[in-house]
This record gives sequence, structure tokens and C-alpha cells, in this order.
Amino acid sequence: MKFRYSFLLTILLMTLSFEASYAQDPNNKLKLQAKALADQFIIVDGHVDLPYRLRIKRFRLERQYLGIPVKSDEGDFDYERARRGGLDAPFMSIYIPSSFQQTPDKGKALADSLIDMIVGISKAHPDKFALAGTPKEIIANTKAGRISLPMGMENGAPIGDALANVKYFYDRGIRYITLTHGKDNQICDSSYDTLQTWNGLSPFGEKVVAEMNNTGIMVDISHVSDSTFYDVMKITKVPVIASHSSCRYFTPGFQRNMSDDMIRALGKNGGVIQINFGASFIDSTARRNTGLLDSLETKLKAMGLTSRDAAAQPVIDAFAKDHKDLYSDVERVADHIDHVVKLAGIDHVGIGSDYDGVGDSLPLGLKDVSDYPNLIYVLLKRGYSKQDIEKICSKNVFRVWDSVIAYAAGN
Repeated sequence: MKFRYSFLLTILLMTLSFEASYAQDPNNKLKLQAKALADQFIIVDGHVDLPYRLRIKRFRLERQYLGIPVKSDEGDFDYERARRGGLDAPFMSIYIPSSFQQTPDKGKALADSLIDMIVGISKAHPDKFALAGTPKEIIANTKAGRISLPMGMENGAPIGDALANVKYFYDRGIRYITLTHGKDNQICDSSYDTLQTWNGLSPFGEKVVAEMNNTGIMVDISHVSDSTFYDVMKITKVPVIASHSSCRYFTPGFQRNMSDDMIRALGKNGGVIQINFGASFIDSTARRNTGLLDSLETKLKAMGLTSRDAAAQPVIDAFAKDHKDLYSDVERVADHIDHVVKLAGIDHVGIGSDYDGVGDSLPLGLKDVSDYPNLIYVLLKRGYSKQDIEKICSKNVFRVWDSVIAYAAGN
């Protein structure tokens, strides 16, 4: 017993000595602090494309017990990785492809099926996940140890020509609507389209924005054209969000991102831009080299793999190390946050990763939902305070969301 006690004491002292030396390194100390802050603060991610990924995989509720979405080797999100990263409230993207814009009834049916999927996940794993329709509910879920699954609908096409559908989707749990996606729709013009059908919002789209204000759904201006953005700024009575956009300053000519003038206007509106992590959104060099992804896909295909296979990950990691200019890195994401703070202030920036939506283009250091502490670490290195970081993680979005709720309650 005496030998055993001595041995255990030696191990304890060695462990304490290692931890002390580890913590003395300023970088390591910041990494420990970053992990602690990720666990302490509520982290809200404005856009995670899990529902559509699961739909493509022909997800069925009974399969949840086989490890989806609690633990998975596929995609960017699951419960265990989210826990490691400190993620508390990923907005589930109810994504409606542009192909549904001419058939709004089918788009509505797709939206309902994806919403049903998220509701089903929360019911199947009530100890791990819970729905959330307000910041207060997210706070309560977090205290209870559950990851919240708020929902935003990416593309307003399912509204069709009936304003009543705005309230319909609110009642189904939708808390933001991205007005359009890759093509102009009945509401507005898209940043990806060249038709300029409405030169901004359509007459019906103006009514949709007003109805969203009155109902309590946040207006999401990601994916919209510049003219649509400025039309929204004129009409909205409350702050808006860009749920998954980045700064055009770093990607000249990429209309999907926001210009400096737009970011300043968003700040004056009281809104928040939630930075997209996709390499093509954060770095113009990465945009020019996106053709390299084709060579990676070809290599994986020759090995009988897809990018979602667990066996593909070592190949992807090696490729990333050899092509850092393709993937960019976590430092560049922090550059976008810096830029927004410089233009609009610390109150107007957040996180909107687009995990499960941008494929293999995620930056080094932010490859999945376990990596948020890496971003916090970089922000700490750059001198951001704890209060600043908490605003970026959730408080900025909560402020916008609460103001939308308050306005709707008064109407």
C-alpha cells in the first residue's frame, strides 16, 4: 500500500507539474482560457445545414439511435462534437433549393418535412436536444444541459403569394427567414442572380418584410442583392441579421458578401452580420483556387471514397496542409470579425458558420463544430475582452432577436 501511495503521489505531482508548465506558456494559457469561455458562454451559430444533409442521406427518425445526430463520422455537426466545441444553439437551416421557387406548395411541403425532422430529433433525444423559439428558451435549455435547435428558413419561396404563411411558419418554429437563395423569387432579387427581376424587393416582398416584423420573425438578408438589402433597410422597423455572410472587402466582386457600406448601414440599423466560415467567403485567394477541390474529389473518387467517408478525412487533412491557400484559416475568419468591428462596432458581429453547407472548403482550425474554441483563442490573442467575445458568441444576436420579439408583441 505504501508503494502504491508513493506511486500515485508521484503521478499526481508529475501531472500538476505538467499542467503548471503548460499554463505558463502564454499561448497555452490562452487556449485553456478559450476552451473555458466556450464552455461558459452561450454560443449561437446562425446557420448549420444539418437538416438538408440528413435529408440527402434519407434520414429516418429510427436511425437516430444508430448515432445520428448524436455521434457521426459524417458532416460537420453532431451532439458530441458540439459539446466539445461549446456550441449551445445552432440555427437549423430549413433550406429550400431555388428549384422549388416556381412550385411554392412543394417548397412548403419540403419545409414542413425538414421542420418535422428537427422536431423529431428533439423528441427522440430530450436529454440532449430541445427546440427553442426565444433567447430565454435557449438560456433555459443551456442551463438544463440541452443543445437548443432554433430554426431559420433559408429561402422565402414557400411563403408563396400568401402573407398568412409568414404566421404559419412562425407557428411551426421558424425564427428567421432568408428572403431568397440562389435565384430571384417572388419576394426579392438574389445576389447570385443577374436578372434583377425587381431591382430589389418586389411589391409583395415589401409586405413580407413588414409582416415578418409584425409576426416576430427576424429578416435575414444573406443571399439578397445589394438593392434588396437597401430596400429592406428602408422598410424594416427592427434590426435584421445576415445569418451567414462575410465581408466583401476580402473577396472583391463576390456579391454574396456584404460591402463596407452595407455593413455600416447594418450597424446603424442595429443588426448583426454572422460570419460565414466557407473559404470562398473569407478569402479571395481561396476563391481563385476552388478548382483544386475538383482534383481532391477526383483523388477521393479513385480511392472509392466520398468527402463524407471517415476514411477520406486523412486524405483531406493532408490535402489541406499542402493547399492552405485553398482552405484559408481561422485567422482569416478573425480578420472578418475585426473588419466588422472597425466599420460598425463590436455589437454588430456574430457567428454563422454554414457548417454542413460549404463542403470541404472550411478553413484550417474551424473544420467542424468542435472548433469554436480555436476562434475564441485567436480573438483573445488579438485583445478582445471576455465581454466582447460573449457578444460575438450570442449576446449580439440575442439583442436583435429580443428587439424583434418586443416589436411584434407591441403590434
